[in-house]
Amino acid sequence: MDWNDVRYFLALARTGSVRAAGVALGVSHSTVLRRVEALEEKLGTRLFDRSRDGYALSDAGRQMLAGGERIEAEMDALERGVLGRDERLQGPVSVTCTDSFMSRTLLSALARLTDQNPGIELSLTIDSRSFDLARREADVAVRALAVDATPPEYLLGQKVVPIVLCSYVGVAHAARLDPDAPGSTPRWASFDDRKLQEGMIAGSSHPALPPWGSFTSVELMVQAAEHGFGLCMLPTYVGDRAPGLRRLARPDLRHVGDFWVLSHPDLRDNARIRETRATVASALRAEASLFRGGTAS
Repeated sequence: MDWNDVRYFLALARTGSVRAAGVALGVSHSTVLRRVEALEEKLGTRLFDRSRDGYALSDAGRQMLAGGERIEAEMDALERGVLGRDERLQGPVSVTCTDSFMSRTLLSALARLTDQNPGIELSLTIDSRSFDLARREADVAVRALAVDATPPEYLLGQKVVPIVLCSYVGVAHAARLDPDAPGSTPRWASFDDRKLQEGMIAGSSHPALPPWGSFTSVELMVQAAEHGFGLCMLPTYVGDRAPGLRRLARPDLRHVGDFWVLSHPDLRDNARIRETRATVASALRAEASLFRGGTAS
């Protein structure tokens, strides 16, 4: 059985859509369909039930999925084992971080790394989703964990800087929104996750102020506060660098988590990944005061 056929099968099984599987694999949807149909013909059985809603595994497909995932895990382990011995400072390295404000901290350091080692082919992705490092969806990941949390045992983790929340108001709208300004009518601009927002508000100095609106990202929240939609709570590494924001008199500095640099232990000795991991950790630590926000965290 061709391993590539198994890869196409697994992508379709996980997404239920030939288009989504094609995006995941970086190929056209027609290629996915052709390879899966060829695999079904080779095996002499139907692996998927087709419907308007997409592709669902048949009984044979579910059996194939279990075996396919075992093969995938073995292939991934084999690849990591070989890559882990690569002492060359060249080849692809993928890094993922949580937001564009984080990427600003990393880019200059990563640029120096690739200038000094032009053989390193870097890709940087902004995404807060969990990436499967065992399947090399990323080689180095910067991720936020709660204060007392640690990464899974199967990952190599390094705690680098704290995440400290702070309360901000748009400079141009402080007279209207600052709770300490006479006659103001303050409110909180709200993230779309209301449960998260309610917890943040409850721990602030202004828990009675109402939430307003729905903003789906840190970047949008900064802009919302700068345009006067409401007060906001942001990590200090974001809010303190936004020229249109200033801290409230009672900023409610709270250590809520930490950023970790994660990678797979099988790649510990891969030269390019080791250097990239060290560069990322060093770049974040160089900005530790910004992340701490004036706290002793």
